[in-house]
Amino acid sequence: MQILNGKEAAQAIKDSLKIKVAQLASQGKEVPHLAAILVGNNGASETYVAAKVKACEEVGFKSTLIRAEENITAQKLLETIRELNSDPDVDGILVQLPLPKHISEDEVINAIDPGKDVDGFHPSNVGRMVLGQSTFVPATPYGIMLLLEHYKVETKGKHAVVIGRSNIVGRPMSILLSGNSNPGNCTVTLCHSHTPNLKELCLEADIIVAALGRAEFVTAHMVKDGAVVIDVGITRVEDATKKSGFKLKGDVAYDEVAPKCSFITPVPGGVGPMTIAALMKNTFKSCAQKHYEEAEGE
Repeated sequence: MQILNGKEAAQAIKDSLKIKVAQLASQGKEVPHLAAILVGNNGASETYVAAKVKACEEVGFKSTLIRAEENITAQKLLETIRELNSDPDVDGILVQLPLPKHISEDEVINAIDPGKDVDGFHPSNVGRMVLGQSTFVPATPYGIMLLLEHYKVETKGKHAVVIGRSNIVGRPMSILLSGNSNPGNCTVTLCHSHTPNLKELCLEADIIVAALGRAEFVTAHMVKDGAVVIDVGITRVEDATKKSGFKLKGDVAYDEVAPKCSFITPVPGGVGPMTIAALMKNTFKSCAQKHYEEAEGE
């Protein structure tokens, strides 16, 4: 069994980006600039955004964090997005989800310039991903693909079962794994809450991607020997022995599943760091497309 160490793979990606950004800066060229909008004071969102800002600093990107009150109007939030869309200095825009219930996430996502949508959620970018065209791939599925690539996990011809059909992870993951690429070329089964024979499907899977948000849902009796298991879930579970009062658990019962696997991601330290590394790659790509690739084509 080999652990797919997301911290290690993400660091390799960030180190590579850091070198590229330093070269741009030394030549007096534009360096990538990521703008993040955080609405309210959700603890998990605060943690995620802080990690993204820290990653920007680590690789040499510029970053801007825009904080908004929980009761911000949708109109005001959309105005902020439009300002960032029109700011030539900003390469990537992300609005940290979830948003307060009075604001439509779809409306917000649709308002972001697809050329700055480094989260990869805009319908234009999703459509390009489905068609196998160059685009901004959603950061978590992209990070998983980068992790598989880093560890040279064989996916061609494998049966992959994706548990969870969210637009953020499950659906795009199924598309990427089935694509004509490496990693990719899997036969994919996308499962969800209405899948009646989930256990049987998982037992047939060479690769399982668990992304449903239920702590330790995938147990040893659902996993065949030698399977590759990617755990996307992260749930706070109360634990009085911890200073924080909780511990983090994934969608996979790690201790019992890991011995059966050829590869497995830990929680934390697996998919999470890769999501941020993928976001950094998307932001660099946006900057390159705006400032350098266009210039080279002139």
